Amino acid sequence: MKEPIIEFKDFTFQYFSQAEPTLHHIDLTIYKGEKVLIVGPSGSGKSTLGHCINGLIPFSYRGEITGSVTVGGLDTKEAGIFALSRKVGTVLQDSDGQFVGLSVGEDIAFSLENDCVPQAEMKKTVREVADLMDMGQLLKSSPYELSGGQKQRVAFAGVMVNQVETLLFDEPLANLDPATGKVAIDLIDRIAREYHKTVVIIEHRLEDVLYRRVDRVIVMSDGRVAADMTPDELMAAGILPRLGIREPLYVTALKYAGIPITPELHAGRLETLELDAVREPLLRWHQSRQPRKSAPEKPPILTVKDLNFQYDRKRKILKDVSFAIREGEMVSIVGTNGAGKSTLAKVICGFVKESSGDIFFREESLRGSTIKERSLRIGYVMQNPNQMICKSMIYDEVAMGLRNRGVDEDTVREKVEKALKICGLAPFKKWPVSALSFGQKKRVTIASILVMEPQILILDEPTAGQDYLHYTEIMEFLKSLNDQGVTILMITHDMHLMLEYTPHAIVISDGRKIGDSTAVDILTNPEIAARASLKLTSLYELASMAGIPEPGTFVQNFIDYEREVVRREG
Repeated sequence: MKEPIIEFKDFTFQYFSQAEPTLHHIDLTIYKGEKVLIVGPSGSGKSTLGHCINGLIPFSYRGEITGSVTVGGLDTKEAGIFALSRKVGTVLQDSDGQFVGLSVGEDIAFSLENDCVPQAEMKKTVREVADLMDMGQLLKSSPYELSGGQKQRVAFAGVMVNQVETLLFDEPLANLDPATGKVAIDLIDRIAREYHKTVVIIEHRLEDVLYRRVDRVIVMSDGRVAADMTPDELMAAGILPRLGIREPLYVTALKYAGIPITPELHAGRLETLELDAVREPLLRWHQSRQPRKSAPEKPPILTVKDLNFQYDRKRKILKDVSFAIREGEMVSIVGTNGAGKSTLAKVICGFVKESSGDIFFREESLRGSTIKERSLRIGYVMQNPNQMICKSMIYDEVAMGLRNRGVDEDTVREKVEKALKICGLAPFKKWPVSALSFGQKKRVTIASILVMEPQILILDEPTAGQDYLHYTEIMEFLKSLNDQGVTILMITHDMHLMLEYTPHAIVISDGRKIGDSTAVDILTNPEIAARASLKLTSLYELASMAGIPEPGTFVQNFIDYEREVVRREG
């Protein structure tokens, strides 16, 4: 008989600062040793559900509670956050926010020190856990100097030393490149199996988590449990798109090929899919597609030649990088964390000066041009809109650049209203920025750049942390700007974005350009994917497993067909 370890009974929670409950009448049981994924669009209540499991609710985030939650036999309202921390170990989305030690070893040892564990025993435990996480060689390193994946392992080790029964991961893939995310899911899966832990994962990236076995998927919507199913049952139910959640790409491909998704098809994971049942229909659909006609090439608008850059004499960040971007293109710049992608954007914008090489706007060299001069042609939008916004009111924020240049107020008004209209913000022009959602703030930062009428727009991770609904909203908006003639470059880890929206992709690895081709070519090239920490698309894997000749063409057919579907439905 299965033993319950987490139980919600008719549980409702309302933050004191909000007018309506965030969670409504939750009845949910998670059993010992289960591996459970919680998904849902932004604002669905999935993070709040996680806070209830680890005790942040009610002890850090206050509100009105009815019903009960028990974790490991403890009533969370009565037990206290310290007692619950002995039951549940939490790995946060932002690892930096979890560090307390000056070195990796100190950070892992923190809770043991608080428990006055004898030093010899403490060192032994820290060494064992660090070796388990493959971090034993970095015990003396500062956690802040590590890569994203290494930081996550340190945070993981910090909760493993307590021998907790349950591990809670809050968006563990959010700040990781695709290949590092895959390694993280492998690690979570191995710990769950070998140490018989109960694992709860809260994550947007459904397909990436389902790369390894999951017992159940809990789907949250409007503060309620909309579904509680096995992955196979969930794919067959077809509810994910209706709730604004991206289903795995290979499942969408099966549907495009007219294949009914049933639990017996085992479509919850690509690895378990009944290939014999899908092979022929996939091949027929693939053969029925007509290749897309390529558009005539336009002249280059941005050319980078033999570009080198280093912050100091010790290490080169960019090494002999050359490429050309044509007018009106939509391009993704991809690669592992620390590859040099953001530095490349900074050099192009003039925020830092190249060590050697040259950058041309059309045929004019930008060498020696100032940031102000480059900004007339090239706009840059940071990943976090809060780092760009300076004014309290939307209109003033968008107008600031023009006012700083001494533009007369009538012209400012005309250009600001035009930019706000393009960005879908016209109804909010008199609103304070603080009243907007994260996605709307991102549009404000884009409007503040568009008002300067740049011909090239560079965006750093435009969809980071967004659910599928908001991701689609932002990307369709950027696509509309591109259709109006703005050339767009996007630095991204999102392989879906790369495939769906950017025909051209440039791959950076260790400061060098190692790929410059179509997004489909890049994401169907195992060698480039391995070198740049990318992940081969599941569409390519599906086609290969099904024995479809030229799997790269199958991927291109899918992308072209999906754009047709979006145009028809949009």
